[in-house]
Amino acid sequence: MTASRRITALATLGLLAMTAVWGSTFVLIKDVVARMPVADFLAVRFAIAALVMLLLFARPVLRLGRRQVARGLLLGVVYGAGQLLQTWGLSLIAPSVSGFATGMYVVFTPILAMLLLRQRMAGLVWLAVLLSTAGLALLSLNGVSVDLGVWLTLASAALYALHIVGLGQWSRKGEAFGLSAVQMMAIALVCLLATAPHGPMLPPDHSAWFAVLYMALIAGAGAMLMQTWAQSHLPATRAAIVMTTEPVFAAAFAVALGSDMLGWRMVVGGGLILAAMYLVELMPRRGGITSEPPSEAVHHEV
Repeated sequence: MTASRRITALATLGLLAMTAVWGSTFVLIKDVVARMPVADFLAVRFAIAALVMLLLFARPVLRLGRRQVARGLLLGVVYGAGQLLQTWGLSLIAPSVSGFATGMYVVFTPILAMLLLRQRMAGLVWLAVLLSTAGLALLSLNGVSVDLGVWLTLASAALYALHIVGLGQWSRKGEAFGLSAVQMMAIALVCLLATAPHGPMLPPDHSAWFAVLYMALIAGAGAMLMQTWAQSHLPATRAAIVMTTEPVFAAAFAVALGSDMLGWRMVVGGGLILAAMYLVELMPRRGGITSEPPSEAVHHEV
């Protein structure tokens, strides 16, 4: 295996680990937001993550040029807005429907890559997108009506797709620490503004604090750092397809913790998503995802 193949494999495994962490958070989030407002939970979570990342990565932030700092702030605002829209939508619809609507970023990502970056997608990519979407539907949907909550969540999915495309385009090798910290500062600011004018309410008890700290440090700061590094080595559409494994991990944790039963929809839906992942792994051997070599497709300027 060549060095570039090893890095690509590590980046893919890193994204899988990140989505596994995200999948583990559903039970924690459900418990915490029942006891404190959603915007307050997000504000405290991302403020802690931003503070820790600034303390750890102040020098990498200072080494970023003005252009990269501006890009990081823009990416953070996009992601933070997506978080708020997703949680507002979740308050209006069932969690399963929210999971499917959020996962639609796997469809929006290649569309935005084509429209904004003029990247050409191979047929294998679209097949993987269709398989992922079908798998998400089987895992998440059991009847759905398109109401305001669905539209808000679809808007958040579009923003997540925009973040994935932008991060894939602007993330540079050696800048993951600094760029992650800048994004986290912007996310924290967006979420803090959403709690105005009273400001964020703090977690009410020890268990809530544990959940918030886990979400802030592991599922927040750690996940953003991993995604930023991984997307400096992977095209945006491939990253999006890899990240659709999140509901598979969420379902696995739900079964393991006894809050859900293993059924045929879970097995078939998870299998379709894993099949899409397998196609993603075949892409480099079939000529890549875009008309350019992957490294050039990710790193050329816009």
